[in-house]
Amino acid sequence: MLHLIKLCVGVKDPADLAAWQALRARQDPPLRHQTRMMPKRVEELLEGGSLYWVIGGVIRLRQRLLDVRDDAWDDGSPCCGLVLDPELVPVELRPQKPFQGWRYLDPAAAPPDLPRGTVPAAGLEKLPPALRDQLRELCLI
Repeated sequence: MLHLIKLCVGVKDPADLAAWQALRARQDPPLRHQTRMMPKRVEELLEGGSLYWVIGGVIRLRQRLLDVRDDAWDDGSPCCGLVLDPELVPVELRPQKPFQGWRYLDPAAAPPDLPRGTVPAAGLEKLPPALRDQLRELCLI
């Protein structure tokens, strides 16, 4: 099994991602995230792998990968479609430096799921950015 990790650019928080994905799933099913590059290790990803989302410099959520397929952007040019389970699963918050595209994520390095019903700390976005950055560096948020 293998996972992917990806920055969720333009999304403020998990609720924002959920709303965007719900709209996308209604307009152009199945729910998928389109990306330029096709992973070479598809078989490993589909053995129970997930896509881990980095929002605001922190790994916050994961979604199970259901399929990885050839797809097309709105203009018809080819891309990769990562077909996702609609359930957004909160994970232990873990700071993540920015990177381009997606990366493979070894299961041993993936943050564990939060217990069902657990809500990650709310209101972090109200803290001054410098304080949030320091707390992330200390792995406190």
